[in-house]
Amino acid sequence: MKKYLIVVEETETGFSAFSPDLDGCIATGKTREDVENAMKDAIQFHLEGLKEDGFHAPPPRSYPAYCEVFA
Repeated sequence: MKKYLIVVEETETGFSAFSPDLDGCIATGKTREDVENAMKDAIQFHLEGLKEDGFHAPPPRSYPAYCEVFA
């Protein structure tokens, strides 16, 4: 089992998400829970597609971090 970082962003119509480790792997949803579930499915689908095409799943390499700045 691998853990991939996802970034969730609020939009005007709900939420969107992507994984920095999986180019082109994105999902949307009306709620945060919806988009997180959709992203889990999208990652699984993405990895299965890579495997079918003869590629290996890239290793997770991203991690969360925050930078504090004065604004």
